[in-house]
Amino acid sequence: MGHLDHAAYGWLTPALSYVMASIGAALGLRCTVRALAATGSSRRNWLLTAASAIGTGIWTMHFVAMLGFDVTGTEIHYNVPLTILSLLVAMLVVGAGVFAVGYGKDRGRALVLGGLTTGLGVASMHYLGMAALRLHGEIAYDALTVGLSVAIAVVAATAALWAALNIKSPVAVAVASLVMGAAVSSMHYTGMMAVSVAVAPSDAALPGATAMQFIFPLAVGLGSYLFITAAFVALSPTADERAASASAQYLGDHAAATRRTDGLVEPVGP
Repeated sequence: MGHLDHAAYGWLTPALSYVMASIGAALGLRCTVRALAATGSSRRNWLLTAASAIGTGIWTMHFVAMLGFDVTGTEIHYNVPLTILSLLVAMLVVGAGVFAVGYGKDRGRALVLGGLTTGLGVASMHYLGMAALRLHGEIAYDALTVGLSVAIAVVAATAALWAALNIKSPVAVAVASLVMGAAVSSMHYTGMMAVSVAVAPSDAALPGATAMQFIFPLAVGLGSYLFITAAFVALSPTADERAASASAQYLGDHAAATRRTDGLVEPVGP
């Protein structure tokens, strides 16, 4: 058995992956809150942004954490198409979950369906990403620990969607995002505890790309996307702010029209 190190760079990768998961959760929750207050194409666009933010945050969390994964006795490479597929799966399945909540008539039923779908999507992304690993040896999993990690993913996703439906305050959303970041990180490292590797030393070249050749640049790019999206969401007016602005504009126009009308009225005198 090869010795597995899940934090080859110390606390750097666990801490950074937690930050990315929390940012993705915060953006997803804020966008879902905006979506529920919107209608028409605006609701759809906010839900799409929520799905991309949560999916990107979870994927980035996973692979930033994987930068610290090391197995004694073998190099680790990644199958590029499978790795990209895991990102697409994360976005698509998370999207299905948030759309179920965003458009569901029965909120309770939508929450259960959305949480289950999103949680299974998060778990699928994780294990699809693990399937992309290429090393000299065989990877095996403990079924009980795998089941526990999937259960954590479903509970975490359901809690996140519940927060989106019930929590409106920015401070409460921030707290919920930190909790969600911890839940997603717990799911990842629980899943990693299920892994064992039987190393078969070899001088043959491994297929695929190393983490620094592929995972690191992609994670940096997706992390930049999250920060840009965060700035966009922070600067976009909320529904209440738009309503207040429209009301102020209406009152201003009404007052101006009244002044113009008053100026046209001729005084009546003896």
